[in-house]
Amino acid sequence: MTASSELPYVKPAGITYPDAPWQMVGSMWLTVFRLGHDARLPDGAVRPRGVYGATFVSYEEGSPLTYSELLVARALPSSAGKGRKVSITDIWVDSPASVAGGRELWAIPKGLCDFDLETSHRGPLSHTEWSASLERRPIASASFTDVSRAAPRLPFKGSTWQPELPEGGGEKGAVLKGSSKALPARARWDFAPDGPLGFMREARQLASFRMASFRLSFG
Repeated sequence: MTASSELPYVKPAGITYPDAPWQMVGSMWLTVFRLGHDARLPDGAVRPRGVYGATFVSYEEGSPLTYSELLVARALPSSAGKGRKVSITDIWVDSPASVAGGRELWAIPKGLCDFDLETSHRGPLSHTEWSASLERRPIASASFTDVSRAAPRLPFKGSTWQPELPEGGGEKGAVLKGSSKALPARARWDFAPDGPLGFMREARQLASFRMASFRLSFG
């Protein structure tokens, strides 16, 4: 149940994806965690101690691809020589085209899984329930409560750095920039103990946010 296996990814016949950059719209639910020690995964991989972000994303109509996404990214330390960047360590989507494009354009180790999303609104208050599973086995679930839809629109910018994937292509980076209506949120996460994000159960939750109605250029 890892986002990328030791075997190189082979794009299925007939799968195409948009050219970079991708101009996306949607909403993002993000929680920042601190992992206090190196975590060894069942497949032998290691997730270093540090600051991580766990995120559910809904890319909606108006995007070149519409899909759901769960990712975990690590903030790279300045000593890594990468500047202020994040590296996506684990990521799943429900779009084969997004898998192919993410891996080939930016070395993002996307895999496929299934999602459930439910959102309700009461005035400015939004309540959202997310879950992600692979072959009916849970990966993670989260619930968020926020009033971000009432926030002013503000700009944001960031960048990613990714090591080479098993299929080759070298290390790659991307720039993301855009705007959203963002405010802090109340959040509760549950990571399946026997799933690929089980190591996040030992991380301490620091802060949560929702970025509503974002407009994002990635790539």
